[in-house]
Amino acid sequence: MTVTIVGSQLGDEGKGGIVDVYGDAVDVVARYQGGDNAGHTVVFEGDEYKLSLVPSGAVRGKVGVLGNGCVVNPETLFEELDALRERGLDPDVRVAERAHAILPYHRVLDGLEEDVKSDDDLAAGTTGRGIGPTYEDKAGRRGIRIGDLLDAETLRTRLEYAVPQKRALVEDVYDLEIGGDVDTDAFDIEALFEQYREYGERLAEENMTVNCGAFLSDRLESGEDVMFEGAQGTSIDIDHGIYPYVTSSNPTAGAASVGTGVGPGVVGDGEVVGIVKAYLSRVGTGPLPTELGSVDGQTPDGGGRPGEDDLATYIRDEGGEYGTVTGRPRRVGWLDMPMLRHAARVSGFTGLAINHIDVLAGLDEVQVGHSYTLDGEELLTMPTTTERWGDCEANLRTFDGWDDVDWAAVAEEGYEAIPENARAYLDYIAAELDTPVYAVGVGPGREETVVVEDVY
Repeated sequence: MTVTIVGSQLGDEGKGGIVDVYGDAVDVVARYQGGDNAGHTVVFEGDEYKLSLVPSGAVRGKVGVLGNGCVVNPETLFEELDALRERGLDPDVRVAERAHAILPYHRVLDGLEEDVKSDDDLAAGTTGRGIGPTYEDKAGRRGIRIGDLLDAETLRTRLEYAVPQKRALVEDVYDLEIGGDVDTDAFDIEALFEQYREYGERLAEENMTVNCGAFLSDRLESGEDVMFEGAQGTSIDIDHGIYPYVTSSNPTAGAASVGTGVGPGVVGDGEVVGIVKAYLSRVGTGPLPTELGSVDGQTPDGGGRPGEDDLATYIRDEGGEYGTVTGRPRRVGWLDMPMLRHAARVSGFTGLAINHIDVLAGLDEVQVGHSYTLDGEELLTMPTTTERWGDCEANLRTFDGWDDVDWAAVAEEGYEAIPENARAYLDYIAAELDTPVYAVGVGPGREETVVVEDVY
């Protein structure tokens, strides 16, 4: 059978932890979109593993697959694999030959374009890792696929076609000098050829490349269980999110089929688990109707609730809502139910995993954005354009808060040990989405998750 893990909000919902929780029962974990912009943290046997590309299940000795819907930076891939091996693990990771490779010029162009967009307040807050430009080349039929790295002649042909276009873009559009303003090797055919030919040789030597759809279908037909792991979240899906503040792929469940090469019936016949953070957090600009407080440089003018800065800081501190590298505070807000209703419809959730209810413990009351008011009318789901979303006013519903308790003991005892007011909050979410709660995260570790329903 299959289980598909989908972020229901703006990313950072705790997907990696839920993959880890259900990971014992699966044989294969396959990522179906995104690249090394998808940071996820897994805590296993007291050790913390921070990954950005390797599927979470690799920490548990499961076969990990990067599907054809992913974009793969070979340098990041091998760095993560080597780091895991240095820590005594033996990860088995396969890469779809149809997946597209991220090249150095993609990363350079990502930074240049984001700089230009920031002048017009259209920056998507990208990680600068070349994800968007790689997907652009894929759609423009000038990309270089992982399978191309295995054949030197094909690789050279692809580079000879793509690199002159990238050089012209830098020199003629951005008016920059390669070798002066911009790294020479990122736009040098010979340097790129040697570097990526070596990556291809290592992929071949370690028998890492696969025909993804055939590989997964064979595993399923032999009776193995497969988990499809999504990155980011529904509201930054390029089709169904808050465009243009979105990622360049589809984190929603439909992409699990397209991004791995299995039929949609395979995904539809399995479980689709929506991962929910019990509140909202976000990096980057754009609307956020339930935002608490404000963050300089991110909250739009007139947005947020400046009078609730102390509450925002409390949630931010309790939830560790600061950039891992930059330390920059993330924007936080109350749970947004119209956003979740949208996500549930788009992906067809069969169950929910709701994380971080412990972060809200200790508050006298907890609020939820139950609906929006737009042009005098109540909306229960998100409008189609981001501009109209920014015009929405959140209608808040208030719940009694719950005490901070021994959450490790709660996880051990089970769902009924969750404080009564917190259970009322969880029951409300499940009822509004007409979807049962499968798991509740009450802390960062795998053992700090209350498993209500075993998906297998």
